[in-house]
Amino acid sequence: MQTQTVDLGFKPRPWQLKALQSLKRFSVLVVHRRGGKTLAAIMKTIDAALRLQRPNGRFAFIAPELKQAKDNAWHYVRDYASKVPRTRIHESELWVEFAHNGARIRLYGADDPDNLRGGYLDGVVLDEVAQLKSYVWGEVLLPQLADRQGWAIFIGTPKGTNLLSERYYKALQDPTWYAECFTIDDTHAIPEAELEVMRAQQTEQQWRQEMLCDFNASSDEALIGIDLVRAALGRHLRSDAYDFAGKVLGVDVALGGGDKTVLQLRQGLAAFKPDVLDLRDPKQIGDFVAVKIDQCRVDTTFVDASGGWGSGVISRLTELGYSPIGVDFGGKPTDSRFANKSAEMWWQMKLWLESGGALPDDNSYIVDMTGRLYDYKNAAGKLALEKKEAMKARGLKSPDLADALALTFAAPVAAKRIELPGFEYQLQYTRNVHEYDPFERAQRERERVYG
Repeated sequence: MQTQTVDLGFKPRPWQLKALQSLKRFSVLVVHRRGGKTLAAIMKTIDAALRLQRPNGRFAFIAPELKQAKDNAWHYVRDYASKVPRTRIHESELWVEFAHNGARIRLYGADDPDNLRGGYLDGVVLDEVAQLKSYVWGEVLLPQLADRQGWAIFIGTPKGTNLLSERYYKALQDPTWYAECFTIDDTHAIPEAELEVMRAQQTEQQWRQEMLCDFNASSDEALIGIDLVRAALGRHLRSDAYDFAGKVLGVDVALGGGDKTVLQLRQGLAAFKPDVLDLRDPKQIGDFVAVKIDQCRVDTTFVDASGGWGSGVISRLTELGYSPIGVDFGGKPTDSRFANKSAEMWWQMKLWLESGGALPDDNSYIVDMTGRLYDYKNAAGKLALEKKEAMKARGLKSPDLADALALTFAAPVAAKRIELPGFEYQLQYTRNVHEYDPFERAQRERERVYG
């Protein structure tokens, strides 16, 4: 077969070259604004399309909206692809096709997900991933890559907790993925004079997020910050730091909607590896919980009873002779400063993290625990959490892991009783008291508004 060399005129910057040489089947590139991530991903796509040996290859560049994809990428795709002889270019449908093998690169918008379904893909670039709905990847694109073992590149700049942060942190733990973050200090893509202008005009939060790729910069409205969770992941504790405390099991029940039932065991400052169940029968879930209680010698079990989801599990455990405690997330809190029981439990979970709580070394906790926002914008001025419907509208899944852990703070659980010959005594477990008052900010705001 004859080969032809075509100079496309692309000279990668050092960071682009490093990234392109390191890509795996699935890759995540977190890059600051105007760093050149879109061009790097497009050049990878053009190169892959030109080299494809099988006929009729299909490659996609997907942005949150079609207009966004056109504005960000079409001129790159069209101009570089047109340097290849006999390339077909379809301006209205935003695709290019190479004559020698029929490989086609097309732009799409995730705002019309039905237009993405069906067919197959040899490769896909997901742009501005922080703005994409999470289901677009798992439900729509991943199955399209399966037939021909296609690849995917996620590119974007941090914007809080979302699909980008979820994929990035999971990729860091998965050796089959490639993940890297490139800040302005890594790329040197913008002249120093321009950086000085930008730095003078941006807020500290904007600079950290847009140029330093700080996922935590957007967490001002998040109840639990990313740095706090990352510090807790895989934290090692000596057993005498927690083994005197009672063992508490939180059971967040999900019987549908794609969510999973999670069993989270905690003892004092130590949270242990959770059990994630893909079960829909309350009796089966109840049986699993019963085994967990016996195996781990659990002292108290709190089960999510919100909306009747956990009632079947509670009934099954009661039938088997156990004494689970149902917890309504929307119920009345013990502390009147909170809007409901959920806000109170999540706040206690935050305090636990600040006290040195240890989480399993699983980056899934980052997404679950940091994605939920809070405010005091209710009539009573109480701390309230963002509703799950609002989270899902932002592309986040239900925080099942976090809810299961939060359940372990539903009420105080007595420490273990230690029996010694001739007498017994109760060990006391005292929670740290923090000088920081979470309600101080709300009080200052009320004083500013109402005087």
